Amino acid sequence: MRTPSPPLLPLLRSQAQGDLLALLYLHPEREYSLTEAARLIGVSVKTVHSEASRLVAAGFAADSRRGNVRLLRAETGTPVSRPLTDLLAVTYGPLPVLTDLLAGQPGIRAAYIYGSWAARYSGEPGPVPADVDVLVVGTADRDDLDDVARAAQDRLGRPVNIRRITPAAWAEPGPGNAFLASVRQRPLIELPLATRSQDPTA
Repeated sequence: MRTPSPPLLPLLRSQAQGDLLALLYLHPEREYSLTEAARLIGVSVKTVHSEASRLVAAGFAADSRRGNVRLLRAETGTPVSRPLTDLLAVTYGPLPVLTDLLAGQPGIRAAYIYGSWAARYSGEPGPVPADVDVLVVGTADRDDLDDVARAAQDRLGRPVNIRRITPAAWAEPGPGNAFLASVRQRPLIELPLATRSQDPTA
């Protein structure tokens, strides 16, 4: 049974297709094994294999072999490569871009996207999100987080707001903390910081 088109970009056939395209096109210098791609976007290897075969057949991705490992990369030499990259950056881009930028930052226990982008990613219909809201749990330096927000804004083409809270506040928010109460009641997309691997054949 076909899944509904994703609200972030209804032109696509599935959420997995959008996540895989964003992973490839926002890292055009990288090759990914199907296993690594599946781990990074949080789906099964079977799903990645199916989506990869469609993208390769349509000329949106290229594949190669290294031993028994099938490697996948963006096909960057076509007329649609640049506009497709831009479109993916402003729709599916927040998850891979913010994961890249925050994965190496010290003092981060966890990080989440919340607000309208998280709602669209979770399947709630609505208008295109005007900005991206990020919640960082930990003790990361605020100036470093401001630098990350600016770098992410440049890549995503929209404002990025990063708010930091302590691990204690996240674990046990006080009864008067209306912000955290609101955030917990709405969709939260955790950034997979621990899964960001540098081994393309993993």
